[in-house]
Amino acid sequence: MAITLKDVAKKAGVTVTTVSRVLNNRGYISDKTRNKVYQVMEELNYQPNEIARSLSKKKSNIIGIIIPTVSHPFFSELAFYLEAYAYQKGYKIMLCNSQHDPKKEKEYTEMLRGNQVDGIIMASHTMEVSEYENLDLPIVTFDRQIEGIPYISSDNYKGASLATNLLIDKGCKKLAYISGSLSLNLLANKRNEAFINIAQSRNVDYITAQTDMNVFNTQQYEGLIRNLFKDHPDIDGVFASSDLIAANAIKVSEQLNKRIPKDIKIIGYDDIQMSSLLIPELTTIRQPIEEMSSLAIELLNKQINDNDVEIDNILPVALIERQTT
Repeated sequence: MAITLKDVAKKAGVTVTTVSRVLNNRGYISDKTRNKVYQVMEELNYQPNEIARSLSKKKSNIIGIIIPTVSHPFFSELAFYLEAYAYQKGYKIMLCNSQHDPKKEKEYTEMLRGNQVDGIIMASHTMEVSEYENLDLPIVTFDRQIEGIPYISSDNYKGASLATNLLIDKGCKKLAYISGSLSLNLLANKRNEAFINIAQSRNVDYITAQTDMNVFNTQQYEGLIRNLFKDHPDIDGVFASSDLIAANAIKVSEQLNKRIPKDIKIIGYDDIQMSSLLIPELTTIRQPIEEMSSLAIELLNKQINDNDVEIDNILPVALIERQTT
């Protein structure tokens, strides 16, 4: 039989109202009474009905996080930091993997609304703009700019400029930019824009290659890179839009007996933890993942509490040079 609020109140020798105030942190309650209620709750193994509490408070202290997939190292680290900073602010999270499926992404947003989350952090972006606008919830997006919705991004153009210039400064004569699908309207596409602009302005040959919509298939990465190197054996500089793609470029280069960095130089983007563990260690553009996560929670928390927030939030990047260049 489930333990109720009345059971806790009876054993603690207080009223049901007092127990409710302890649970919801409302009104003055002495430390002695508060500790007694908590002690009885523990003894009875009482679990508060969070849904009922959220209905009464009109706040669930739960936020939804939608990412493409937690299996990708960047999004795994992002989810880790988001959860940590959410917890510091008193929130729990509901984590959803969309796999870049518009139907799945929409179903998850509807599920989160149905569970009355306080807000959503969106790092997966296949839904139409109108669908975001109709959510009627505090939202923060990663790498997608939608009018009136706060977004967070690293300085993608600057990062790509640093990477492309370094490859050219190191003597590369033919460059390749390898990325996920550019069909999504993401701010990360500025990496491709900067790569092309720098290569053209410095009169260096270049080529771009992109995966299909499912951008997290490592076998697809390998196949794409292998075919690229086969069709363009003179490529001597690679800028990858993620460290995961760069790791696959290292693997294929070694399989084809391309010496790194003598025959080919490789730069990634993100500076996830694995980038310094690769052999050779990966040169990359560092996104401040932890700072971006902290800011996302801060922006969402401000919206939840009806405070003004900055819409445009672009954080600086840094070039981390290691052994692949």
